[in-house]
Amino acid sequence: MGDAGEGLIDADARIQERMEELERERKVTRGGTKHEDPELVRRLEGLRLARLAQEGMLQAATNERHRALLTQSIEDIDRQIAAARAPKAASGGR
Repeated sequence: MGDAGEGLIDADARIQERMEELERERKVTRGGTKHEDPELVRRLEGLRLARLAQEGMLQAATNERHRALLTQSIEDIDRQIAAARAPKAASGGR
């Protein structure tokens, strides 16, 4: 039980650190979000939270097949984040 408990505590600490990191990012970008599309901001926030949840499950997962699925899920979320940001960068010249 000790090893499992330590793993959960470590995973919880990593999740907390990631949440604090996201909050810092939000504070930095708040000034720039006034002209951003609110729907894009909500979508990116949802994707960040989904990624955070997947990372937490990955940290706790012990089955290799489950870990592989979670890793693929995180990669897919990363692609969605990149795709959501791409139009923003491309439309900057409008």
